[in-house]
Amino acid sequence: MPHFKTSYLLSISFISALGGYLFGFDFAVISGALPFLRDQFGLNEYWEGFATGSLALGAIIGCLTAGRVADKYGRRPGLFLAALIFGISSLAMAFASGLGVFITARFVAGIGVGMASLLSPMYIAEVSPAQYRGRMVSINQLTIVLGILITNLINYSLRNSGPDAWRWMFGLGAVPSVLFIMGVIWLPESPRWLLKAGKEQKGLDVLKKIGGEDFSNSSMELIKLSLTGNQKISYKAVFEKAVFPAVMIGIVLAVFQQFCGINVVFNYPSNIFASIGASKDDQLLQTVFIGGVNLFFTILAMFLVDKIGRRPLMLFGAVALAILYVVIAQLLAVHSALVGLFLLAAIGTYAISLGPVTWVLISEIFPNHVRGAASSIAVLCLWAAYFILTFTFPVLAKWIGMHNTFYLYSGICMLGFLFIRAKVRETKGKTLEELESVFTPH
Repeated sequence: MPHFKTSYLLSISFISALGGYLFGFDFAVISGALPFLRDQFGLNEYWEGFATGSLALGAIIGCLTAGRVADKYGRRPGLFLAALIFGISSLAMAFASGLGVFITARFVAGIGVGMASLLSPMYIAEVSPAQYRGRMVSINQLTIVLGILITNLINYSLRNSGPDAWRWMFGLGAVPSVLFIMGVIWLPESPRWLLKAGKEQKGLDVLKKIGGEDFSNSSMELIKLSLTGNQKISYKAVFEKAVFPAVMIGIVLAVFQQFCGINVVFNYPSNIFASIGASKDDQLLQTVFIGGVNLFFTILAMFLVDKIGRRPLMLFGAVALAILYVVIAQLLAVHSALVGLFLLAAIGTYAISLGPVTWVLISEIFPNHVRGAASSIAVLCLWAAYFILTFTFPVLAKWIGMHNTFYLYSGICMLGFLFIRAKVRETKGKTLEELESVFTPH
């Protein structure tokens, strides 16, 4: 058994996962800022949905850019570029003079977030030994939820600082961006990318730092074997008969993670709690509870993902959310304050299952030679689904009633359960190279 240098592995995983923190920040900041933005810009339900979802439109561009950057220049330059874009756009949102400038800046922020959402889990998966990979990739989800919780706490603390509170909420995103840039400078390049690029000695050196001589030699042979005859990378390769089934599974899982509906609870708590008569202070306080529950259950998921496995957690999450949404819909229909408890239960369920495990699976199931391109397509679809979800929620809530939208999400969760049961196989404990034979027919 190789002796892994866990402190080094944890260090590089946490630094690359700061991309997840930026994701969590921009994802959560809008929930606290929306009540102020409504007053500042006079938003109706369509503009409210578009202002929220514009992040996702940028993230789609970011995913496409990141896939090409990651395959051509490496994972590390891509992470650096994501952090730089994010920092600049955070300041642009803070100083926005009008709605058009704000939405444009949020769209640009989405490019950075989209790049980070693809590259951070991909990088961690490529540097992690098989037996730790699920836990290590889950660090990315941990930093996402830390970003959400810390941002919600900051939003709550700024709630009484005047009509320009939203400017501080967005502008503070420059701080983690600078920390991320400093960390990326120190990161080594992914050993799998180095070997693919013909930089064998550099790849071997990184593998030695992670697990010593024996681990580096055995890993190198497996990586070389998986890359044989596949040195040219293109999006066209993703649609080859041998690869496409795995890509489709990744796409469906990514879309389901969004269409399961939980992100309306993260992005629109003010709308949901206003519908039962909660004050603005209470609405912002609920975001803090949501962030706390999300963090606790994400940490729990990190310990379970390599023990219980990916598939059982995904199945549990889908069916439990389907049931919880039915209860939430009924409570919203009668304007019951008890809805808060069941929304927190739904957050906890998601945080232990569909939230982190989807990212783990996306980072695992694609063959080495198309991982950059295939991951970018799957995450692109995830962001497209996020835009559709967040844009349509305020509109659906007005058209068919907020409670009925949760019945809709419940039905989607049952469909997701059936898909996972039929198509998703267990991946825990297998190397990325071994998984090529699990998801790719030969």
